[in-house]
Amino acid sequence: MTISTIAISPTSLDATPAAGDARRAPDQLRIVPWIDPVVDAAGHDPRSWYVETFWLGVLGPSTVWLLRLLAAGFDEAPSGFDLDLDDTARALGIGGRRGRNAPFQRTLDRCVTFDMARPAGPATLAVRRHLPPLARRHLLRLPPTLQERHRSWVDSRLRVPPVEVLRQRSRRLALSLVELGEDQRQVEAALARWRFHPALAHEAACWAVSRIATGATGARTAAGAAGATGATGARTAAGATGAEAAAGTTGAAGAATAEVHGEESQTVR
Repeated sequence: MTISTIAISPTSLDATPAAGDARRAPDQLRIVPWIDPVVDAAGHDPRSWYVETFWLGVLGPSTVWLLRLLAAGFDEAPSGFDLDLDDTARALGIGGRRGRNAPFQRTLDRCVTFDMARPAGPATLAVRRHLPPLARRHLLRLPPTLQERHRSWVDSRLRVPPVEVLRQRSRRLALSLVELGEDQRQVEAALARWRFHPALAHEAACWAVSRIATGATGARTAAGAAGATGATGARTAAGATGAEAAAGTTGAAGAATAEVHGEESQTVR
């Protein structure tokens, strides 16, 4: 498969130029964030325990590693960046990208097939910064032991107080918006449009602005996550269990990404 300089197919990344067409696939792909308030609030960082434990068997290792690499890229450039395709393929250990059946091309195609990315213009791909919880059809692809482990994880989340869940989600969304350049007023307005209570929207916006101001860019935080098992961080002011960083934490400039939905929040490197 190749990527044309005109656009990326909505259903596949196969856009091979017609015979006699001198145009060639680009050497770079523009990567931009796929803004999805629902998944951004309820989803999981590609580097998280949840993704490695449950999504790995569905997406495959090369796709998970690519999404992890792109998540790190968003940490450095939240609004988007250029991805060198040849270099990336080699960095992932799956060789060059040329040819219809090249491993790296199949990896890109799987990102689109599983709705982790979508075409966003000529040689541009919008990629999710957070992966959604597994749908039932995906869960059924896992071995019984992992299916049971996922059910246990879901049950543990049901014990988290609703107000804490809303706080976690509002802070995650607020932090994403601030990283993309929105100011506090714009963040509050966006959260209000997404039907968060005004007081919660204000608190989340203030927290996110303060978080960025203290040098916590480049790290997703737990933002009050509770109920994590086997986590490595300490309890925080927002009630997070096992998060590596949370509301009011200082010195978090180099902190690893942490989940807000009660999973083991240690970042998988």
